Amino acid sequence: MGYVGLLYVYPRPLGSFPAAGGRGVIAVSVDAVTGALTETGASDAVADPSYLAFGERDGVPVLYAVSETAEGAVAAFDVRGAVPRPLGGRVPVCGAGPTHLAVVAGHLLTANYGSGSVSVLPIGDDGAPAAASGVLQHEGSGPDPDRQRGPHAHQIVPDPSGRWVLGVDLGTDSVLVGALDPAAGELVRHGETALRPGTGPRHLAFHPAGSHAYVLNELVPTLTVCRWDADTGVLEPVGEVPVLPEDAEGPSYPSEVVVAPTGDRLWVANRGHDSISVIALGPDRERAELVTTVPCGGHWPRDLVIDPAGRRLYAANERSGDITWFDLDPETGEPRRAGSLPAPAASCVVFAPARV
Repeated sequence: MGYVGLLYVYPRPLGSFPAAGGRGVIAVSVDAVTGALTETGASDAVADPSYLAFGERDGVPVLYAVSETAEGAVAAFDVRGAVPRPLGGRVPVCGAGPTHLAVVAGHLLTANYGSGSVSVLPIGDDGAPAAASGVLQHEGSGPDPDRQRGPHAHQIVPDPSGRWVLGVDLGTDSVLVGALDPAAGELVRHGETALRPGTGPRHLAFHPAGSHAYVLNELVPTLTVCRWDADTGVLEPVGEVPVLPEDAEGPSYPSEVVVAPTGDRLWVANRGHDSISVIALGPDRERAELVTTVPCGGHWPRDLVIDPAGRRLYAANERSGDITWFDLDPETGEPRRAGSLPAPAASCVVFAPARV
């Protein structure tokens, strides 16, 4: 995987890897009418901040970043100015190569790709993370000798009910379901869902109704459709569909899946094919069909996000070093390129809460 820095954009943060030429966490303003981006400043206080997430302390938004390094760390930022300001220093996660994080019940959870684990860090009154209070180690492997010799936790995300936390593991071809024990500061294993061997699941996104989840696979360009039961904490695969046309040439490694607020479609970013796929979802939320693909506006789209109004997509094109935005056709959902902002080694795009 490449290394840039994180780009932070007002009112959205974006990410990029400094080790690959990025400038860290970059603040950018967003034009409410056109969606255009304008950089306002940057902070290089954290090495390789490849993923960002927002939390809130006492009504004040706080930005969190992983430091995707061998030792693994997280950091917090105050975003009430033109440039993100670090809150304290880097805090080790007791895991290697964290690639994703989420704020859950007053704790910061990280998915550690290198060590195949999930770490839990309590968040202090000032919004900064404290030392790790728990580490849940994933176990297993997959058939790919290069990418699946052991577990590689790639994403950690709470379910819509707030009762469960799901960890997507590329190395074990599975999704682990756990429950956070806030008092103990630990993630308790509840169950695990096996997916097709060799698919290499990377990220998942829930349907707005909360009844289904869509798991994007990295090692094969497919999407696994799953039912989700929040009462029992059970994820059940019900189908797998391609995210690229049959005649697509060359290897492709899907990176991110975004579900429309209306729940009738989703979009997928594809590295290698350098495209964004439009996939229609049926009324049953289980029928998924590839409609079309459009160029991503650059090379190697590592991240994809929809704006809060549901009118635009923003792609972080890591290897071409830009953030490209697209207007969405209200009828078809097809993205139409509208502009781009230079962002060397861009890796993540996150919208800040409206109150920032």
